[in-house]
Amino acid sequence: MIYKRTAGRARSIMLAAPMVAAGLLMSGCMSEKDLDLTSYVEDVEPADVLYNQGLANLEAGRLKEAVAKFQAIDRQHPYSEFARKSLVMTAFAQYRQGNYEDSIANASRFVNLYPSHPDAAYAQYIVGLSWFRQIRDVTQDQKEARRTVEAMEEVITRWPDSQYVEDAKAKKRFARDQLAGKEMQIGRYYLERREYIAAVKRFRYVVEVYSDTRHVEEALARLTETYYAMGLVSEAQTAAAVLGHNYPDSQWYRDSYKLLQTGGLEPRENRGSWISKAGALLVGS
Repeated sequence: MIYKRTAGRARSIMLAAPMVAAGLLMSGCMSEKDLDLTSYVEDVEPADVLYNQGLANLEAGRLKEAVAKFQAIDRQHPYSEFARKSLVMTAFAQYRQGNYEDSIANASRFVNLYPSHPDAAYAQYIVGLSWFRQIRDVTQDQKEARRTVEAMEEVITRWPDSQYVEDAKAKKRFARDQLAGKEMQIGRYYLERREYIAAVKRFRYVVEVYSDTRHVEEALARLTETYYAMGLVSEAQTAAAVLGHNYPDSQWYRDSYKLLQTGGLEPRENRGSWISKAGALLVGS
């Protein structure tokens, strides 16, 4: 009997609970006398007004406010020319903020959506700049340098008459130099540990792929050193000969020459060697 009374009371409470909750909800709603739904709707301003406000904030260095204005155009006037321009300016402002990830995303979005727009070259240039500013020391991973090369190459090839091409080429050269430097760092690491085959692979890659960088001289000198240590005398002589032909005043050449002399040898080019063929394509040739 006690069990039945308890169970009955529990059912009564469970049935009453929704009614109580509904009553509390209604009373709560009724107490919100000052609720104004229009306060939740964003005020719509003309696109040109928002755009000019964004530019003013940008010029004043108020980058966060500038981004907010440009993004408001994208929300309120999504199909307007101002919306297209604001997307580029958003990317630029984010670049200035150092917010490179969002800058790359917005600039890339613009290029994908409007590849023939007059500002497409500028948007792609912003992508390249954002990667460029993130390039790290050669002791670290060079993903950003690779992305810089790719992005700036897009500017150069797709918009060859653009005003951004010359700087894109300069940024690309710097990034390629970083990539070559990374290969040299790894090659020296293998050379110090007498892992000669792995070292040759890295130095050869610099000579063949990054022949327009400042690291080629050292790469040829390291090849001379590595091949000599391996007992591949002809290859060592060829590397030194190509080095001397292209960079006769280089300290790297003088060091390579002295190394060969310790074994009674001198630079001598083997025309059938890959080094000779690669040397014919060097900038100094």
